Amino acid sequence: MGKFAKWIGGGLGFVFGGPIGALLGFFIGSFVDSTTVIREETGGQRVYRTTPGDFGVSLVVLIAAVMKADGKVLKSELDYVKRFFLSQFGPGTAQEALQMLRDLLKKDIPLNDVCNQIRNNMDYSSRLQLIHILYNISAADRRFEKAETEMIRSIAGMLGISTGDYESIRNMFVPATDAAYRILEVERSATEEELKKAYRRMALKYHPDKVSHLGEEFRKTAEEKFKAVNEAWENIKKERDIV
Repeated sequence: MGKFAKWIGGGLGFVFGGPIGALLGFFIGSFVDSTTVIREETGGQRVYRTTPGDFGVSLVVLIAAVMKADGKVLKSELDYVKRFFLSQFGPGTAQEALQMLRDLLKKDIPLNDVCNQIRNNMDYSSRLQLIHILYNISAADRRFEKAETEMIRSIAGMLGISTGDYESIRNMFVPATDAAYRILEVERSATEEELKKAYRRMALKYHPDKVSHLGEEFRKTAEEKFKAVNEAWENIKKERDIV
């Protein structure tokens, strides 16, 4: 088996162990000889830092969990995921990611354990990016199955994503009343000064540079998130005639 394209070539860290490693033993074992494990020393303890490989593998595991949420996996869903992988990552990575996904769909995923492993080893900005991509894929067919959205909500909670941040991302895809305000995590009653502060805070939180360590493949969806924040702010400015 060839290298797992750019993800595996960039090295793996925390996904070698724990429930993720157990789920993907065959795939990860195939790459041990050609993969660099990234470690850092912090306070005398050896820790891993998030790499594109860690993020990519974690993403595929969570996609499998969402796809299995309603008890069935449709060919159309696999086709949507394949197109997403192709558009975001190119043919080499897409093919091997899809192969990994198909294998995972046949397994029971210990989701709570997987999410704990991700939460304990992955930075918050990268975890936000995982939730954004899960919604991106769920929205591919322009339908939102209740079982899938509830699964994404559960995953967000297990990953330690705040309710406000989850609702912000959700409203980028499933707009509710006052969606622009929800994206900025403020109430409609917020003052102009509060709105400006909220926009600056959210623009900083969702700036693509926050996940630059994940590589260009994952920066694309980070830019989508950043764009949604700016569009929400522009809509509020027009509504309130803010200069």
